[in-house]
Amino acid sequence: MATELSYPLTALHFSVDFGGQTGLSFSEVSGLTAEVEVVEYRGGFDPNPFVGKQPGLKKAGNVTLKRGIMDKAAAAVLYERYAQAQTAAFTREEVTISLLNSTRGIAMTWTLTQAWPVKIEGPGLKSTGTDVAIESVELACEAIKVTVGTGS
Repeated sequence: MATELSYPLTALHFSVDFGGQTGLSFSEVSGLTAEVEVVEYRGGFDPNPFVGKQPGLKKAGNVTLKRGIMDKAAAAVLYERYAQAQTAAFTREEVTISLLNSTRGIAMTWTLTQAWPVKIEGPGLKSTGTDVAIESVELACEAIKVTVGTGS
């Protein structure tokens, strides 16, 4: 049975599945951007003085995951994928980011296809600081598919 969406949804309950890897819990996700370029054209014999528009190439922005909690095995896999991305033979993953409703059902899902880590940023280290050490992982992907509501 599909979940009825009640608005406004809060952005504080979400989950991230990186190629089926468990043990990952991120504190923030940003960059869920997909767009279609607009191609403008006008035919030479077109008497209409307006420029026509049609859809062009699709592109997806890089997605940044800021880490809160990650177990040792999950961290090892993530760093291994980053190291592989610097070679010719690397693995691309499907990454699923799900926004959860108040009953922890999936309200919306962003699926990143052919994703791989392109940047890993370590935490800022400061001996007098009390902030939580948060690092970020930036993922490049070929497409972002959005699905609304899949579970209760």
